Amino acid sequence: MGYIEKMFGLDGVNIIITGGAGSIAGVLASELVKAGAKVCLWGRGTNHPVAAAVDKVSAAAGIAGRVFGVTVDTGLEAGIPEAIAETEKLMGVPNALINGAGGGKGKGPFVDLDIELFKEVVDMNLLAGFIVPTKIIAKYWIDKKIRGAIVNFTSMGSYVPLSGTWAYCSAKAAILNMTQAAAKEFAPYGIRVNAVAPGFFVGYQNKALLIKDEAAGELTDRGKAVIAHTPFGRFGKHEELAGAMVFLLSNAAAGFVTGISLPVDGGYLVQNI
Repeated sequence: MGYIEKMFGLDGVNIIITGGAGSIAGVLASELVKAGAKVCLWGRGTNHPVAAAVDKVSAAAGIAGRVFGVTVDTGLEAGIPEAIAETEKLMGVPNALINGAGGGKGKGPFVDLDIELFKEVVDMNLLAGFIVPTKIIAKYWIDKKIRGAIVNFTSMGSYVPLSGTWAYCSAKAAILNMTQAAAKEFAPYGIRVNAVAPGFFVGYQNKALLIKDEAAGELTDRGKAVIAHTPFGRFGKHEELAGAMVFLLSNAAAGFVTGISLPVDGGYLVQNI
């Protein structure tokens, strides 16, 4: 086994990915499988069936028998223990969690906030996307004395508010705060908690907000503003998140790293005039 494989190989890492039927989660899953991990995709299956996502990831990875799926709503506590038990049967004891559930819905002035929609987006990103699965899986690990690793998704909006996306930015700012708080609380149990902060990557939920005509390469005004604010001058490629994720999940490479949020943003956060 060479140095790189010893340092960054994920053999023996069994990862749950929530929001697992999403486009970014699917690309990440295939890259993590290539690095040696087993992956279980968790998703509600409402818009994107989990079984179809499993087939797509397996085909992309080119490796059979290392990708699995469980249909579960991570916003509901009652279903999580059963999902963990099913995951154990499929791939063995999970020892890593990527909290990938979340997304945004619309934008607009603060004075026009739809309070019910605000609650829905916060629930999706903060409760389903962090609090509920982390609470139950961390207790499962503590009870079984498993030294686990959690990676959350923060956002550019965790650091600097994005105009008009009040609920999304509120939730993502909270996830940054709670990543640090959970890292402190879980450290005595050998559980690491970190985050990846993507810049602008086009996915199912933000595509219409950023791209007007994909075939013509025409962006919306919002998309143009993002590119103008990104020193690299482009959107990120989903595969470009994989290196940060592999690093944070590798106990050899990041065994003493906890409580950080690692930007993968093409320089978005350092843009100046």
